[in-house]
Amino acid sequence: MFAPRSQSRLIGILIQILIWAVFGVLLFFYQPFFSDIDIPYQFWIKQVIVLGTIVAAFYLNSLVLVPQFLLKNRTSYYLLFMVVIVAAIVFLSGWVDRALHLHQLFDAAFHKRWQKQGWELTHHRPQKPDKGGGGHGFDTLTMTITALVLGISTSITTIQKWQKDKQAREELEKDKVTSELSFLKAQINPHFFFNTLNNIYALTQVDAEVAGKAIHQLSRMMRYLLYDTQQANTMLSQELAFVKDYISLMKLRLTDVVKINFDEPTKLNDKPVAPMIFLPFVENAFKHGVSATQPSHIDIVILQKDSVLDLTVKNSIINDNSVSLDTNSGIGLVNTRRRLDLLYPGKYKLEIEELNANNEYTVHLILDLS
Repeated sequence: MFAPRSQSRLIGILIQILIWAVFGVLLFFYQPFFSDIDIPYQFWIKQVIVLGTIVAAFYLNSLVLVPQFLLKNRTSYYLLFMVVIVAAIVFLSGWVDRALHLHQLFDAAFHKRWQKQGWELTHHRPQKPDKGGGGHGFDTLTMTITALVLGISTSITTIQKWQKDKQAREELEKDKVTSELSFLKAQINPHFFFNTLNNIYALTQVDAEVAGKAIHQLSRMMRYLLYDTQQANTMLSQELAFVKDYISLMKLRLTDVVKINFDEPTKLNDKPVAPMIFLPFVENAFKHGVSATQPSHIDIVILQKDSVLDLTVKNSIINDNSVSLDTNSGIGLVNTRRRLDLLYPGKYKLEIEELNANNEYTVHLILDLS
């Protein structure tokens, strides 16, 4: 299989071959096809010279003039060069026409054909072919073809530049997303793991079975962070398992005054999803929605219909956050929205209500995973 860049380059080459095939047919066969006289061989020599000059103009425009003048907003100079090139090729066509005496050869061929079919000429005089205009007029065909070729050259070059810039922007955005994800993983931070390990250590003195379960959950989280999030996507089931493990371990530090509710689909339609796309919302709820002394609550509800995931996170608003479990949580909701913009453009809806009638902070995310 071809790499994307190699495939794009191959397509570009094939397009150029097709273009030159079309113009070659136009230059070499247009006039003979519509003429009923014998074409002198000097005509083919002239067409080869004209075609070679037009090809040179095409690549001069594509490789030099468009990048150096048009794309650098030096439009007046660029247009001047275009006029000069068209005029030079028309002049060259006329000069070659005169040098090869094409107008005389065509006149002779036309006269010979006229004499041969003279008995028909009383009623049907044959149309005299266009000799290129070198000696007796303006070469409209050469000028038109040259202008058309230069226009195609300009269009192809500007489109390629736009595609290249777009690809560079997309790669830069992907690099930023990767960096932000790395930062997010780093911010599931040492404080959380340190506090969790302390809680597990205390549990070993009280309930070894619960402590063992907590160690297993923590190891799953570490494995997920270290290995499963290295790819662009993970599976939805893994992402939700990570969130559940995070909630379970956070509960170790909570008292009975905090009520945690987590609902998920009973039958999950497992889909690829960006890793750690839900955690910042859950982290934020634990950071601002729980207290060691005040009654508080966090409700996390996940619904799914086909490929559409519906996440709602509600938490009570606690003004006293001196006992916040995580004082440096995540990359924040702003950067999470940015990740959604980059990874799911036009496929998500995020609504954040900072304060409702029940003194709650609400995050509602609808995400299309198709």
